[in-house]
Amino acid sequence: MTESVLDYMTRLGRAAREAARVIARASTAQKNRALQAAANALDAARDELSAANELDLAAGRANGLEPAMLERLALTPARIDGMIVGLRQVASLPDPVGAIRDMSYRPSGIQVGKMRVPLGVIGIIYESRPNVTIDAASLCLKSGNATILRGGSEAIHSNRAIAACIQRGLAEAGLPSAVVQVVETTDREAVGALISMPEYVDVIVPRGGKGLIERISRDARVPVIKHLDGICHVYVAEHAELDKARRIAFNAKTYRYGICGAMETLLVDQSVAAEFLPEMARQFREKGVELRGCVRTCSIIDAVPATEEDWNTEYLAAILSIRVVEGLDQAIEHINHYGSHHTDSIVTEHQGQARRFTAEVDSSSVMINTPTCFADGFEYGLGAEIGISTDKLHARGPVGLEGLTCEKYVVIGDGQLRGQESI
Repeated sequence: MTESVLDYMTRLGRAAREAARVIARASTAQKNRALQAAANALDAARDELSAANELDLAAGRANGLEPAMLERLALTPARIDGMIVGLRQVASLPDPVGAIRDMSYRPSGIQVGKMRVPLGVIGIIYESRPNVTIDAASLCLKSGNATILRGGSEAIHSNRAIAACIQRGLAEAGLPSAVVQVVETTDREAVGALISMPEYVDVIVPRGGKGLIERISRDARVPVIKHLDGICHVYVAEHAELDKARRIAFNAKTYRYGICGAMETLLVDQSVAAEFLPEMARQFREKGVELRGCVRTCSIIDAVPATEEDWNTEYLAAILSIRVVEGLDQAIEHINHYGSHHTDSIVTEHQGQARRFTAEVDSSSVMINTPTCFADGFEYGLGAEIGISTDKLHARGPVGLEGLTCEKYVVIGDGQLRGQESI
């Protein structure tokens, strides 16, 4: 690259701003055509995608990437299938852009309502998984936004190959290629430039490890939609049905260890702990889950003594911390103190306890009698998601199409004048 990184990113930003104006006024049919055409392009380019991905995998192995990272990097036939299905699913979702709600007459005779509109240009910074390129591009496109995608350097060849398929879809629909741009340089200065261009970028969405997200949150001059940790809890309450509670807790932890909705701490009411924990511990041990417990937990089952750090840790692994609590108040206090405001669940047959839990637990998703691993855009009926937000402004929880839009007021009159008779 002969131009500087800053000049290159500025060029992408300008092109994205111009493209944002085009995609914002595109029809639903035109956007869906682009998504379907991109799906067809992916299907036709399976060999090219696999070859590009093998270059990334070979480089990753040579550079000593851990097996878990290599697994996330791999574009298997099933994952290519998933990307194709994902594009078609997003095409089938209702288009939020242009929807008007709450239109009402005011005493002056004017009508006031709200219209849903795109955010503009969205910068997305992510690591490892090349399928995120499709998730992000499809959601931004359908919601009428231009996007600049900066994937990890370990997936550069895969992301370029996927981007080429997206470009074919945009071209077939008559949309500018700058609606979706993948950053071609692996220079880390590109991230610093992307998060520092409020004149070209409206929102940044980071997807990756805690260090990446902390850095972007600290340094960005552009608003950020993010979550740092997924320290999720399941509280087995006094009035829980214990067999149901065991099934929920087991699924919450073992469905997939590496997702942000996996349970990391199990809270058990003291009134049911002696009956609940031994069988629960047996199931977790058979699955290979290491248990770390408070003093009361260790007096009931065999567990490694938990430290203060355990309550603050997102393991993303086959490790679970367990605490026996003295009732609903202490469970809520623990979650609000140690949790990450992501997803927390109560297992109870007592409606009053359930209502208090949902009202007082300060998390983006609060659940009753269901595992935390349901925290997912697809499971919520949003289709693919661009991430899960633990922020409280604009979007909270899984961010799908609606989360990539905002509202503006629409006012309709017929010659009314403020402070004067209507003409």
